[in-house]
Amino acid sequence: MDYSQFLAMKQEIGLLVVFLLVFLYDTFMPKKAQNSLSAITCIFFGLFTLAGFCPCLSYDANAFSGMYETSAVIVAIKNILNVGVLIVLIQSIKWANSESQIMRRGEFYELLLVTLFGMYLMISARHFLLFVIGLEAASLPLAAMVAFDKKQYESHEAAVKYILTAVFSSAIFLMGLSFVYGLAGTLYFDQLAFAVAIEGSKSVMLIIALIFVIAGIGFKLSLVPFHLWTADVYQGAPTSVTAYLSVISKGAAAFAFFVVMAQVFGAVYSQVWEWMLYALIVLTITIGNLFALRQRNMKRFLAFSSISQAGYIMLGVIANTTGGLGSLMYYILVYIFSNLAAFGVVAAIENATGKVSMDDYNGLYKTNPRLSFAMMLAMFSLAGIPPFAGFFSKFFIFTSAIEQGSIAIYVLVLIALINTIPSLYYYLLVVKAMFINENETPIATFKSSVSERLGLWICVAGIILLGIVSCFYSSLLELTNAM
Repeated sequence: MDYSQFLAMKQEIGLLVVFLLVFLYDTFMPKKAQNSLSAITCIFFGLFTLAGFCPCLSYDANAFSGMYETSAVIVAIKNILNVGVLIVLIQSIKWANSESQIMRRGEFYELLLVTLFGMYLMISARHFLLFVIGLEAASLPLAAMVAFDKKQYESHEAAVKYILTAVFSSAIFLMGLSFVYGLAGTLYFDQLAFAVAIEGSKSVMLIIALIFVIAGIGFKLSLVPFHLWTADVYQGAPTSVTAYLSVISKGAAAFAFFVVMAQVFGAVYSQVWEWMLYALIVLTITIGNLFALRQRNMKRFLAFSSISQAGYIMLGVIANTTGGLGSLMYYILVYIFSNLAAFGVVAAIENATGKVSMDDYNGLYKTNPRLSFAMMLAMFSLAGIPPFAGFFSKFFIFTSAIEQGSIAIYVLVLIALINTIPSLYYYLLVVKAMFINENETPIATFKSSVSERLGLWICVAGIILLGIVSCFYSSLLELTNAM
């Protein structure tokens, strides 16, 4: 074996270096120095994130007989995830340093970095064996993160639901892979694509395999009907973990989904999986919206909101073009800033008061105007109100989808557009609660921590700048078109 092949995995090696530094600092530094663990982790990972934008990393390479691949687009995808993880790390500092978590904060950071490593492997995998390794590395540590509040019963219940659902979804996914292997005798993406093209859409085994594969990855994306774990897990998990689940885990799964469907099953796109995704997208957006209307707990509210957003994300996959990938990357980048802004406000209020009900937000503007402003921008962006970034992300992903020009895709986009009306309504319910609803005992004025304010201002800047600076989207589009 030529060990020089590992040099192609520069981002993975860099992430492992960060992991080792955090682990060694947490294990061997004296107690007085332990107080700086959270800041040190953010600094290490921040430097790693900045290094990811270095042009020397943007090159095409593969390793291990084609099992692993990297390119400028793959590097950009990982950098998008890194930005989101950095914001999560910053926002979680106060929670990690609280009395109930301070003894275990090192484990939180280490588990988080391990899951990110698994997501990296999923995105770069060009062989299903490596893909499954990445999928499990990204899924199993998340169960421990969900159960991190070991004194909270809800956290334990959420972890059990998550791990059981993850096990069954992995089993379904592996069953689908066994059918794929039976058809082609290989697990390499390029060889499978050739075999799928020969089999065509007439193979019943191929259709069944594709259904199982979509179901397995659909769990990670919270696509309906694989979404039932989402609300309970989001509510029971610590808010910082919920934010990570809703944005980073979902974003990585969306990119991996695009790669698998386009590179392996692209030959039967219009005959088989295009129609499967049409049904999933309509169900996901509609059911996510309808259930979000009924929620009063903010974490459950954002859970069903994220389910609906997953349906819009899938419009980038359904495009099945380089333009669709560019729109998908832009949408997830915007979603990272918008959703983390909302979770940042929820976490700040929960850390200060323990309150997570939407009714508790009544009259919030009078006592905490800055938090209300940040939440308002997040809701406007998630709803797709111009001139904020969420409007342009939806516009570009709709545009990429309808480029196919078929009647079916026009109907699909029309249904997605109609669904923006109930989503606008429930996002504005939060704004109404903060700015209009009266409350005799509103949440008292409090000063959030420096880390919470920093995380929120980064998110607010992202929401505004991504909406008014066009070079972000055009750069991503040029990058994907050059593939």
